[in-house]
This record gives sequence, structure tokens and C-alpha cells, in this order.
Amino acid sequence: MLLTITTTRYPATDLGYLLHKHPAKVHTFPLTAGDVHIFYPEATEEKCTAALLLDLDPVRLTRKNGPGGNDFALELYVNDRPYVASSFMSAAISQAYSSAMNGRCKDKPELVDVAFPLEVTLSVLPVNGGEPLLRSLFEPLGYEVSVQAFPLDTQFTEWGQSRYYEVSLKNTLPLWMLLSQLYVLIPVCDNDKHYFIGSHEIEKLMEKGRDWLEDHPAKELIVRRYMKHLGPLTRQALDLIMKEEAVPEEIEDTPVPAEKIRLHDLRLQTVRDLLLEQQVTSVADLGCGEGKLLRLLMEKPAFTRILGMDVSYRSLEIAGEKLKLDRMPERQRKRLELIQGSLLYKDKRLSGFDAATLVEVIEHLEPPRLAVLEKVVFEYACPSLVIITTVNAEYNIKYESLTAGTFRHNDHRFEWTRPEFEAWATVVAERFGYTVTFKPLGEWDDAVGAPSQLALFTIADT
Repeated sequence: MLLTITTTRYPATDLGYLLHKHPAKVHTFPLTAGDVHIFYPEATEEKCTAALLLDLDPVRLTRKNGPGGNDFALELYVNDRPYVASSFMSAAISQAYSSAMNGRCKDKPELVDVAFPLEVTLSVLPVNGGEPLLRSLFEPLGYEVSVQAFPLDTQFTEWGQSRYYEVSLKNTLPLWMLLSQLYVLIPVCDNDKHYFIGSHEIEKLMEKGRDWLEDHPAKELIVRRYMKHLGPLTRQALDLIMKEEAVPEEIEDTPVPAEKIRLHDLRLQTVRDLLLEQQVTSVADLGCGEGKLLRLLMEKPAFTRILGMDVSYRSLEIAGEKLKLDRMPERQRKRLELIQGSLLYKDKRLSGFDAATLVEVIEHLEPPRLAVLEKVVFEYACPSLVIITTVNAEYNIKYESLTAGTFRHNDHRFEWTRPEFEAWATVVAERFGYTVTFKPLGEWDDAVGAPSQLALFTIADT
């Protein structure tokens, strides 16, 4: 399989600097199932072409799990993987052009974000959906698409066209963006991947899809195919793309009249005010999402050490952008740390804080996993103060858009009534040596209480 990238921007040999590959050399990289060769058929100041040749070994492929999950016994030996641009090509791009795709150029860093006139050719690309799908993926990104279809059999033209195409793509954009788009869209065209798909694929998609995927009209199809149609991962990725995970789009967070404060903002301000009242100086916001609470805490000099932790790397990136970490004065920057982590694992980085906050976090976990969270927060981290907020399920009847038995957000795994939340929190407090008090959040209704609820845990005197 051959992938070529050509530019005519003068001097065209700048392409070699961006790709970190000298035009006068042949570069070879080993893959698990083959080898990648990089060479330059043409390298002048007027025109430069870099070619990536992916040579897969059919024998080595049979020693893997098979290209399509071993749907039938002969698939290991009879398949198109050695001859087409598939997820193996994406892996080759990632390995051979990693620096370029990540926006690094040691010798000419000023070129990284420069839009180059680029032409890409791919031989041969399988497209499950034909030319219309191919165009729907690349044309919204500004590509001029040219395709040559291959018949199933040249001797039997009545059989029609195959799903294989010779593809030419022209666009003017930074090289790193081109490579990121190819990395994502090649396996999307093929509608298959050769490796196991797990939650790490979401982080890869968020990283490679930044600055273009969110606004793509076919983003749902792209995400679904990229995740091999795995429903939970697809939904989670789409939530992140639409920036819904860190601040769930719950019913109560819809706009309200100007004189009223949004419930989500009320939660955050209440938590901050409680922390100030308790005179804590160090706070760990667990499940910090896009950093709204962190921003409120940074406004108060009383908080000298602030930690934001989230399982989503993309949410942490968004938090960093919104907090303007890259422009924050050094003195302020030292107060704040963002880390990726999970509340389901013991983490020594969470130790030593006066307080920990979990704002609308627990309802996103499966109930059996709460026991692990309890130990991580109350036994291992063991801050003097813990604040936990969660929705009040009793209040759901006041939302006309909610039918009986449904949750306020599709990622909620449970929603507790006030007695259920208080019973859980009381047991946790007794088990780990804390006392607990409760506070309603939001507009009060005599029948069903407030829309959200808060538990304040303080470590018991010994």
C-alpha cells in the first residue's frame, strides 16, 4: 500500500523538515505485521513528494488475531489486509510520522502551523459505503476529492464495482492536521480495525480530532465507525466531542430567567463558599471536568494548593485552555495542578489535601463500584473534609420532559432520593470515621425537596 504526500510550496523540500525524514535517505520502521518504508520519489525546491510504503507480511498477519475477528476459519489466510490501506496504514502513519502529526518540528518550528498546499494519493483504499461516503468524509474538510473505482473483475464487468478506490485528495492546511485526519478517516472508510478497541481509543480520537471533528457534519458516523460500533464507547466519545461529559447536560441546567442563578453554578458557588467557611487551604476536585470549580477556587487566594483530577484527558485539555494555563503567571500556576486519574484506583497523588470535592460525580458510576470509590476517597486520600453533591431523584417529577423511570442524563447510572443518599452517606461516615451533615441545593419544594443535594463530611475528632 502506498501513501504519497506532495507539496509545491516553495521551498518544497521544507516537507522533509516537517516529516523529520531526510529526502536523500530511505527510512525503514518495523511494525508487528510488516515494515514501513519512507522515501522521496521527487525532492526539489519546486515540488517534493514523500512516499510511505506499507509492506505487510501475510505470514506475520496470521500470527495475530485476524483482521476481522476471525469470523470464519480461512479469514486469517484469505483477506485483503496486505493489499489495502486500512487501520494498519493509520498505525504506520502514527509511527513513521509521529513528530509531524503531533505538531513538532525541531529545525523549523515556525512551519508547524503553516497551511501548505498538499496533495495525497492513496493506493488502494477500501470504502465501505462507496464514493458518496468517501466524499461525505473529506469534502466538508475542504478537500478536492478525485477517485478511480476498481471493478470486481475486469473480465466480468457485469459484476459491477468493488469497494476499492485509488484516491487523490487536495487541500491547503497544516501538515499535522492532514496526518491527523488521515489517521482517523482511513479506518472509518474501511469500517474496521485490526486491534482491540478500548477506552484509550476515545483519548486518541479526541487528540487527533481536535479542531475539526466537532464541526464535521458526519461526526456521529465517524465516531461510530472509529469505535467499531461499540455503543458505550461511541456515546462517551460523542458526549466529549460535544463537551457534555464534564458538565452533564442535565435537565436542571437549562437556562432560567436572568434574576435566577443556574443550578450548576449554584452548586459550584455553594461548594466554594463551604470550603471558605471551613478555612481549608488545599483542595482536590475529583472529577473536575472542564474546570469550572477550579476557576472559582483560583479566584480566592485562601486556596494555596488546588488539584483537578479527571478520567478524561480531553476534559483536562479543555480545562487547561479555559483556565489559560499557558498564560497564567508563574506564581498562580504553582497553585494549580491537573492530573488524569480514576476514583476507582488508589492514588498517592490525592493524599495530603485538606478537602476533596465530588460535584455530580457519584451518579456516573455503577453502584457496585461505589465501595471502591469510598475507600479511595475516605480511607486512602483521607482529607479532613469531603463535599459530595448529587441529583435528588424525587425532584424529577417536576420536569415535564422526563418520563417515569428515566434519568436526567443518559450517562447517569443511578439517581438517589434524599433518604437513599442520606442512608449511604451516613454509613460511609460511620465506616471511615467522619461526621456528615446535609444541605439542599436549588429551589425548595415542600413535597419533593430541592433538585440537588449535598453531603458535607468532616473527619471526627479522635
